Amino acid sequence: MTSIEMTISGMSCEHCVKAVTQAIRSRDPAAEVVIDLASGRLRATTTLPRDQVQAAVEEEGYGVAG
Repeated sequence: MTSIEMTISGMSCEHCVKAVTQAIRSRDPAAEVVIDLASGRLRATTTLPRDQVQAAVEEEGYGVAG
């Protein structure tokens, strides 16, 4: 498992946090996902590579800044 951090744009509420968390966990059910809504920072401990985490976020309609 690796820890991946990125900034997500476009999240405005807890529903957004839940959608992103579920999108990542649909690809890796054991993933630990922590999102700070105020800063837009995501930290995921997962077996997925970074590009798959980013793809999951983007498929939910959010941008990834870094």
